[in-house]
Amino acid sequence: MPRIAVARLWFEGNSFAPAPTPLHAFAGREWLAGEEALRRYAGTATELGAVAAWAAARPDWDITVLRCAAAQPGGPMADDAFAAWLEEVEAGLAQGGFDGAYLSLHGACVTETDPEADLTALRRARHALGPRARLVASFDFHGNMSPQVPGLLDGASAYRTYPHTDMDAAATRALRLLDRALRGERLHGCLVKHPRVLHSFHMRHAAGPMAEIWAEAAAAEGGPILDASPFGGFAWGDSPHAGPSAMVWGTEEVPVRALARRLRDAIAAREARFAVALPGPEAALEQALAAPPGLVALLDPADNPLSGGAADTPALLRALLDRGDALPETVFAFLHDADAVRAAQAAGEGGRLERALGGRTTAAFGPPVPFAGVVERLTHGRFLNSGPMEHGAPVDLGPTALLRRGPLRVVLTSRKEAAVDPEFFALHGIAPGAVRLLANKAKNHFRAAFEARCSAIIEADCPGPASLDLGALPFRHVPAAWR
Repeated sequence: MPRIAVARLWFEGNSFAPAPTPLHAFAGREWLAGEEALRRYAGTATELGAVAAWAAARPDWDITVLRCAAAQPGGPMADDAFAAWLEEVEAGLAQGGFDGAYLSLHGACVTETDPEADLTALRRARHALGPRARLVASFDFHGNMSPQVPGLLDGASAYRTYPHTDMDAAATRALRLLDRALRGERLHGCLVKHPRVLHSFHMRHAAGPMAEIWAEAAAAEGGPILDASPFGGFAWGDSPHAGPSAMVWGTEEVPVRALARRLRDAIAAREARFAVALPGPEAALEQALAAPPGLVALLDPADNPLSGGAADTPALLRALLDRGDALPETVFAFLHDADAVRAAQAAGEGGRLERALGGRTTAAFGPPVPFAGVVERLTHGRFLNSGPMEHGAPVDLGPTALLRRGPLRVVLTSRKEAAVDPEFFALHGIAPGAVRLLANKAKNHFRAAFEARCSAIIEADCPGPASLDLGALPFRHVPAAWR
């Protein structure tokens, strides 16, 4: 009976967000261990959902779930939060007796003082397990991966979709490699980098340059090649290993290394196609208003929570408010502002609310916007995802409020959870088919559930912590030649 440990740290750190991500942000989303973790995620399209399915299909495996932690991307993980997770997992692994372990990591975790926290976690886990136990991991496609990673592991895999709808599949692939390693098979891994930081706008799996690279990787699997995983990297993580890479695992070292280099070269050959230019918020709004009939999405990727945004920058909301009653029926999703939600609760449904919105955490991306309107709806903020991303997983926004000013409605939340699932809008009584403009702090993940529902999706270049102009950001760890 194999005795296996499982632990998870799923966090993507934006080095330029206005505030660190504290421990309570993890407690509010995922801070679980033991059977509770498997019960919560059983049947969901997540890594822990895959572990639950693996355990159910293999009753002869003894699986111990150690600390599992996740928070929405944000400012660097607070050092005390990372220490709390790491010390607990390290102690659990060091108890001994484990034949192997599976780690669900992101790959782009940075803390207040550690720009390569995932690598630190792997080193500490490897040491705690000892040399005889087997260790595998899965990663987000947006990992900023170090070439040292394969030397610490016995197998690994990464997401192969963007939007990420295959989190469970990536975990299952890693667990299959663990199974092979436990049976005594020696696997070889190699990771090579392309020394450049690239934007992820054109990294979708449906079409474009990264889709071609994924197809090349998939076609190469078979024979000695067990897993071929390209990475796009995360542009706003200030890490010494930022940027795209290719990771390959297999049974023979020479073809593994050759394929990793080939996939890296495929990324390099397409580098120019990852460049992007976007209109400013006013020009993007003009394009949205001129789009074909139907629902039009107007996105603000620079404050996208899934890129580490604060859901607090005001530029797009200001552009909408400046139009006044000339707007068509419009929803703005969303602002993360617990104080504003409490003020809306005090006013009550149907009550008036006047206060400044946005620019709460910092004025670096623009001052707050005056708002006067009506509280249309108050909610408890909880739902289950019905879309393809993290399907079935629970979401807790904390108490929320829906405000209305003329044709514009604004969603306020107490917790920062991205508005990328249909149930986010259903919770607030919003039927997308009855809306002309859906202005959202989002980017590519929004497309998983909404691309087929929209007649057009238009992205705006707004000020924010995940802004388009990388040259304006104060990088300290990314080599200058890579930017």
